[in-house]
Amino acid sequence: MITWMVILVAAFVLAIGATPLARRVALHTGMVDQPSARKIHQSPIPLLGGVAMYTAFVVALILFADRFYISQMVSIVVGATWVSFLGVWDDRVHLRASVKLIGQIFGALILVAAGITVEIFNNPIFDTAITLFWIIGITNAMNLLDNMDGLSGGVAAVAAAFFMLLAAENGQFLVGSLSAALLGVAIGFLIYNFNPALIFMGDSGSLFIGFMLAAVGIKLRFPDHPLISTWFIPILVLGLPIFDTTLVFVSRLRRGLNPMTHAGKDHISHRLVARGLTVREAVLALYLVSGVFGMVAVFCAQGNVLASYFALALVITASLVGLYEFEFKKERLKTLEKR
Repeated sequence: MITWMVILVAAFVLAIGATPLARRVALHTGMVDQPSARKIHQSPIPLLGGVAMYTAFVVALILFADRFYISQMVSIVVGATWVSFLGVWDDRVHLRASVKLIGQIFGALILVAAGITVEIFNNPIFDTAITLFWIIGITNAMNLLDNMDGLSGGVAAVAAAFFMLLAAENGQFLVGSLSAALLGVAIGFLIYNFNPALIFMGDSGSLFIGFMLAAVGIKLRFPDHPLISTWFIPILVLGLPIFDTTLVFVSRLRRGLNPMTHAGKDHISHRLVARGLTVREAVLALYLVSGVFGMVAVFCAQGNVLASYFALALVITASLVGLYEFEFKKERLKTLEKR
């Protein structure tokens, strides 16, 4: 635990120092996010915050992570490096969705090649397929969630904190180190990214943190509890981005839009603002929701099968009610259908 705290503090301090430098580079090179009808900000905002997060994350691990686990970290960091580079490329030239997807598949295959896969079916084909779906799904979910100042970074911090807690309870040192580094860089970056944001993480950041959270979710193990009562715990920890992505996909498909290429103000955060919340209030409310998902995950990690599935059923029911409330009530669609 002491090592994790050192990594967390180091990542936090490095992120605080690296982010202003990334902001200067972004302004100097023209890497800025321009305002548009589908965005909230009214003036150009520098990108490359994700580069600062990535750099702080890697340096903190190199300096303070237990050398025993370095070999296991290499493939995860290599994959994260690839998707972060892919994000920088996308921020610069705006890649087609198909190109980004191919790049993400390649990043996921780096983990598969290193033997980092889910272990649910004990069948290499099925487990590999689930692994690819999970990594690509969570990576894109965090990318989609990056639609409001401080949202994606804050939710990543909440999820990383719960992954670190779960790792501590189950003796998962590699997961704890990665989660601590991710928590540190997310909090450090939020100092500059919380509304009103001075810098955005860009795709280089959202793809990076999504990939890392997916990888951490795969590596998390519960040696003292049966798989039947723990396989869904990473899903619960990342419940908010999963819900938001589901909401967006359902909404866009209902309106005859391509969920992968269309962008708009149809995320849960936008809908909360449309209901009268300020940007800060909406983001803080979603932090709270993410925390509730995490607390349910911690409860389920205790290993009681019946209690775990009862809690899971409650979460699924609440999510379906939320989906109905925000998407299927006709009065909720008036603004969206005009887009």
